[in-house]
Amino acid sequence: MPFAPAPPLALTDDAFSALTTWSRSRALPQRLVLRARIVLLASEGVPNRQIALRLGASAPTVQLWRSRFEAGGVAALEIDKPGRGRPKVLGEEFTARVVSTVLRTPPPGMSHWSVRVLAETLQASPTAVHRVLRERGLQPHRTRGFKYSTDPELEAKVTDVIGLYLHPPENALVLCVDEKSQIQALDRTQPLLPMRPGQVERHTHDYVRHGTATLFAAFDIASGTVTGRTYSRHRHQEFLKFLKVIDQTYPDLEIHLVLDNYRTHKHPVVRAWLAMNPRFHLHFTPTSASWLNQVETWFSILHRQAIQRGVFHSVRSLMAKIQQFLVTWDDHKHPFAWVKTADEVLHRPRAQAISGTGH
Repeated sequence: MPFAPAPPLALTDDAFSALTTWSRSRALPQRLVLRARIVLLASEGVPNRQIALRLGASAPTVQLWRSRFEAGGVAALEIDKPGRGRPKVLGEEFTARVVSTVLRTPPPGMSHWSVRVLAETLQASPTAVHRVLRERGLQPHRTRGFKYSTDPELEAKVTDVIGLYLHPPENALVLCVDEKSQIQALDRTQPLLPMRPGQVERHTHDYVRHGTATLFAAFDIASGTVTGRTYSRHRHQEFLKFLKVIDQTYPDLEIHLVLDNYRTHKHPVVRAWLAMNPRFHLHFTPTSASWLNQVETWFSILHRQAIQRGVFHSVRSLMAKIQQFLVTWDDHKHPFAWVKTADEVLHRPRAQAISGTGH
């Protein structure tokens, strides 16, 4: 007597919805997609042998996941029995050798380990070495820069500057001031090939230097307005000239200047002028913390949008380009939103405990 076909599986609305989503997914593992399709066909009353033919699976596989679903529902389809799959071939001893080696000094003449050099040193396959590095989160090919401030007045200066950003004084102006020095007027050896459909802009890798210029800029944290002047040098004389520009641009306000610790900003001639102009108040960022000065963010925008890919036939053309960018910036100026408090910025390991300058 032939076996009677198995009755259709009963699915709840939630189970049907979940399995339908699984069966159409391109992100889930294919084993889960296959199991979902098996159960959906079984709920339509399709015999196991027909399900196996349609899905390219074996009849025992169809019967297995049909039985698993009947016993445990949708959750049972996600469970694989332990011990399945390819056995692990990398032992703990090999893993320890890879980790201990990559944390040591690389061979003479090399600055860091690579997967192939590690594999050659350990007499192992690059694939096995790469797998260990990936599992342990070791990336000898990558590096990241850092610089801790060793300023003894770090906390006081950070609190002072960020206090200006978050709670600027009433009826006063806060300006972030700095100079972008040694801006090179670089001219490519051949004309640019402009962008066209299917082709990016192209330029030669070599260039001709025509000199340098220095930009002094003052960024108004309230409005985003930038006052800038370009000079050929960046001595205290040029800084004093720029202070007089600020004095003329904002004649009737108390002015708070955020500056770094460059010696030009503390020159005796500059101090003497500031003593005669008491409406100027200076606030210095900590040593090695120029990132705290918001004008540095604006300098980054200037570099990316006007200088990095620019072609300048002379220092004069470079200065003209910078001046043009200053005018353009005023058309869409905006302030930068400072969101971190002084406590959040200072919530880091103190530099004295973990690093030094080394020179």
